[in-house]
Amino acid sequence: MELKILDKTDSDMHLEIIGESHTLLNMLKSILLEDERVHTASYDMKHVTISEPVLFVMTDGTDPIIVVKDAASALVSQCDEFITAFSKAVDV
Repeated sequence: MELKILDKTDSDMHLEIIGESHTLLNMLKSILLEDERVHTASYDMKHVTISEPVLFVMTDGTDPIIVVKDAASALVSQCDEFITAFSKAVDV
């Protein structure tokens, strides 16, 4: 995975996420939309085999880099919670 900030202001950012698909982008977008600091979170992928997805985040003025980092941390926490619950379920 490689990341490129294509455009950034104090309250919005376009972030190209090279090598990823709808799977990661949908999860990240969902978490971002739950954040009260986020006004808009979406992504665009022109074609799954010939273009890279671009995530767009618009905030209330909070640095979008901080907001995306927080969302990534929340995603990791959710995955850790799932691993714990799944491990308990299969040990039964």
